[in-house]
Amino acid sequence: MQFFVAPNYTRNDSIDLHPRVFEPVFLLEWEEALIQGKETPNVLPTELVEGFSLWEFDRPCVVLGRGSKVEEANHANWKQDSVPILRRCSGGATILAGPGCLMYSVVLSLQQRPELRSINAAHRFVMTKILNATREIVPGVELQGICDLCIEGRKFSGNALRYKRDWLLYHGTILYDFPIELIGYYLNAPARQPTYREGRSHEDFLTNIHADRERLSQLLCLNWGVRMP
Repeated sequence: MQFFVAPNYTRNDSIDLHPRVFEPVFLLEWEEALIQGKETPNVLPTELVEGFSLWEFDRPCVVLGRGSKVEEANHANWKQDSVPILRRCSGGATILAGPGCLMYSVVLSLQQRPELRSINAAHRFVMTKILNATREIVPGVELQGICDLCIEGRKFSGNALRYKRDWLLYHGTILYDFPIELIGYYLNAPARQPTYREGRSHEDFLTNIHADRERLSQLLCLNWGVRMP
């Protein structure tokens, strides 16, 4: 498995292969291309191989799930502040991401790993590795719901997947230094909630794990057997 270096398409279209944060709209296109191998208006075709990547958006950004409705975001606030609102290729609820929210992507071959065609098996396989990495920093991490990671009942990581023929894209977020108050400001309460949430607001339900970003990145890469460039 290799480490995917996410391209940073800046506002003037120059490219830096080793940034820490990335332009949201282009990054989502690049991520989806990892399991399609085809060219888009902003992304060159990619070779379909297994790999892992870590990245962050360069600003707060609302990201709708594949089937999410725009009404899941607070229209007045994101419109007023010119916050980008984009759609990802995977399912799940709408999220707010940005600096302080580490995002990972893993691409897996279903020909090499046919057992992962089962959604439950795919969740178990990936979440075991993410759990092992985060428990090195926060020993009390628990898996809740289908694929949420929590500490003391508060969620700091949400995850989703997308199947494409013989490839699987599994990705997720890890809140480590994110302004939680922005989530309730830009997002409405989700219509569907896991039982363990117990109707809590975003501010009462979500939390950071207050981890060092570099250490967290190293542990994630170690558990996936990849080395960052």
